[in-house]
Amino acid sequence: MSRPTDPPSAPRGIDVIKDHLSRLPARPGVYRMYGSDETVLYVGKAKSLKARVANYTRLGGHTQRIAAMISLTARMEFVVTETETEALLLEASLIKSLKPRFNILLRDDKSFPYILIRRDHEAPQILKYRGSKQDRGDYFGPFASANAVNRTLDTLQKAFLLRTCEDSVYSQRERPCMLHQIKRCAAPCVGLIDPEAYRSLADQAADFLRGKAGDLQAQLATEMDSAAEEMAFERAATLRDRIRALAVVRAQQDINPDGLDEADIFAISVQGGLSAVQVFFIRAGQNWGASVHFPRHEKDQTDAEILSAFLVQFYDKRPPPRLILTNRLPDQDGLIGEALSLKADRRVVIRAPRRGDKRSLVDQATRNAAEALSRKLAESASQARLLGDVQKVFDLSQRPGRIEVYDNSHIQGTNMVGGMVVAGPEGFEKGQYRKFNIKDTTLTPGDDYAMMREVMRRRFRRALKDRETGGQGTWPDLVLIDGGLGQLTAVTETLTELGLTPGEVNLVSIAKGVERNAGREQFFQPGKAPFRLPESSPVLYYLQRLRDEAHRWAIGAHRSRRAADLRRNPLDDISGIGPARKKALLQYFGSARGVARAKLADLRAIDGVSDAMAQRIYDHFKEG
Repeated sequence: MSRPTDPPSAPRGIDVIKDHLSRLPARPGVYRMYGSDETVLYVGKAKSLKARVANYTRLGGHTQRIAAMISLTARMEFVVTETETEALLLEASLIKSLKPRFNILLRDDKSFPYILIRRDHEAPQILKYRGSKQDRGDYFGPFASANAVNRTLDTLQKAFLLRTCEDSVYSQRERPCMLHQIKRCAAPCVGLIDPEAYRSLADQAADFLRGKAGDLQAQLATEMDSAAEEMAFERAATLRDRIRALAVVRAQQDINPDGLDEADIFAISVQGGLSAVQVFFIRAGQNWGASVHFPRHEKDQTDAEILSAFLVQFYDKRPPPRLILTNRLPDQDGLIGEALSLKADRRVVIRAPRRGDKRSLVDQATRNAAEALSRKLAESASQARLLGDVQKVFDLSQRPGRIEVYDNSHIQGTNMVGGMVVAGPEGFEKGQYRKFNIKDTTLTPGDDYAMMREVMRRRFRRALKDRETGGQGTWPDLVLIDGGLGQLTAVTETLTELGLTPGEVNLVSIAKGVERNAGREQFFQPGKAPFRLPESSPVLYYLQRLRDEAHRWAIGAHRSRRAADLRRNPLDDISGIGPARKKALLQYFGSARGVARAKLADLRAIDGVSDAMAQRIYDHFKEG
């Protein structure tokens, strides 16, 4: 009797790549390699797709990383482009959005803040700004961090007395606010300065941010001397304070060499399989701060490769300056320069200076990168020791690589939110944080046990689904719950209902100490007696930090949800009221309360509101 044969397995690896090879053109483009679970393994670009993909079909000669990537490939996708430059830009965009496992990835890629002087109001406002440049006005940046912007704004307020208040606050002022009292605002809201003179202050601030600080200081000094001669000592003192504020900002530009008007400086340092890239921002001849990044890459990738991938991803959604200085030229620097020039619609040059002021600036960035990497390596070593101690304390089979920490937040059962934070060998992994808006309408408001059950049910249903389909879903090595034995029991019961055995998920709950004293926390594990750790234990401090971060994240999520509810307009509850009708109603009646008090005839008079819609609005508020 013959035995039934197993169905043939789907082709993988070189066989898949060879199958595509015969149909590929010798043209520029981008290719994607997918695993059997449809996750993207790698995104690459090529001057010739046919030639590039053919390299993967060779037996031998590949690094261990590339060989593993080839063996996992289950299918490929291709996009043909007109030029290799276009392929490079598309590759960077796809890498940032898809985050493939085998690509070099720029992490911590937050948008950088700008300073905006708004020009769409009679009294220009100065403020910190992120996002797309939609408001009319003058934009200055990028700055390396929010702190760098805040420091500059603080000084600019002293030097130019520009308002920072919102238009709604400005329009309701009847007397000067505290900022005017401490000489940080000229109080245009109550007419203490005429509009033309105030706009002149805004123009001066813009000139300063464009690099004309020296001329401006000289002009103010002349005005101060004239005021003193005219015996206008109060005005002279104000000008003196403004000059001092400008001098403070200029003194902070301590790393900017003469003649460098606009540039970004990059320096990479590689050690122990990790790398750090230090970035300095120079705009309008001023140093606008620095940031450091730690890209994700494999140990066998060179600093030139890492810097090449980093630069293209860094400028994916940022305008590049005219000059980019590096401590070593990245791979394909000419092609990257062409791509950035195409993106900026002007020439962008990448250079690795060998001498002079520019070289000194790059050397300083290199030292900063090396120091940042040394700190990172020390932190990683310390983190590894802590995780090893966590393994011993909770008797885990291996050192945890992913710890998930859970907490809930609500106020008297309203806006109930569950929060999850993630920590691992490199510290907190903020990109992995999650919040869970509690959806179960049957639970008793404020029932922490029921909230935790819902959070765990949703989290592990998703994880089980990923695991069953062969996906690369994340699975925690340790789950830490903020709570006592009750929370632990609720979680254990929920996981059992999902078919998980006690050994599949390592559970620990951390209860606050007696009288909520930090240092006297009790720990609970299934099947074990509660225990405490010595108050001086480094592991205890570490677990407290994890618990506090989960608490902070959950509270922040709750506050965001509560704020959204407070901003909610009663008109949003009426079907058929879209943004246009809502705007028309609010403009006519002034507020939702005014709409609620309106007569039916008045509602019908609004342009865009039909008789039926007017009746619906009227009935909604009268029934309410």
